Amino acid sequence: MLPVVIVLLVLLLLYLFLVFPARRRHPHRRLLQGRYIAHRGLHSGDETVPENSLLAFQKAAEAGFACECDIHLTADGEVVVFHDDTLTRMCGVDGTVEQLTLSQLRDCRLRGTTHTIPTLRELLDTLDGRVPLLIEFKCNGSNYRALCEKADALLRDYHGVYFVQSFYPLSMAWYKKHRPDVCRGQLSSGFKGGPLPQQLAARLLFNCFSRPDFVSYDHEYAHRLSLTFTIALGVFPVGWTFRSPEAVDKGKRRFRTYIFELFLPNE
Repeated sequence: MLPVVIVLLVLLLLYLFLVFPARRRHPHRRLLQGRYIAHRGLHSGDETVPENSLLAFQKAAEAGFACECDIHLTADGEVVVFHDDTLTRMCGVDGTVEQLTLSQLRDCRLRGTTHTIPTLRELLDTLDGRVPLLIEFKCNGSNYRALCEKADALLRDYHGVYFVQSFYPLSMAWYKKHRPDVCRGQLSSGFKGGPLPQQLAARLLFNCFSRPDFVSYDHEYAHRLSLTFTIALGVFPVGWTFRSPEAVDKGKRRFRTYIFELFLPNE
């Protein structure tokens, strides 16, 4: 019986090591409390105001909402604001952001509008520190260092409040090592039926790399025991992406910050 108890204790300690968040309580965490964050800006359902466009971010800031955005690295090392892995859905163009230069991307239009893919610099100038900014790092595995370095060079001089997050734990590990002063988050979801790495990520077992200040989790999987356990260990819970007031009301049982889209929350 004793060896079994010892094995179980070792497994528990290993699990704690893997999922444990940052031990600190970053001072910027209080700025997330109860906040609604516009997912990819305050874009519209009819797509006349496309997601991740400067107009969407301008509208969110004017309404007083914090903004969430996504960033990629172009072929010539520029940081641009765009979500998808490919340009097909948003621009009707084959290829990826990483395969094209900024000059080539300037010719792309978002969902058939006149709006183009903005740079991170343009986004920062648009917001001008008026509302907090939550930045998701979109990495392809090999370029996470370059993306972190390029983005950090732009963000160091920014006077507004910002947070960083990613599904890719090594990018947040980079921030842990090189910019520990920045409040960082680990993104995850339920990843139902996905490959092993996604299953490990769903259970927040990559926290050992990122040691996040907050966890951004798909609100549809709020019941996950691993999320419950990590919250109990002190991580700050952010939920995504809420698409109705009813979903937010339900999410308030677990989450303290609400990333939303396609409706206006009644704050």
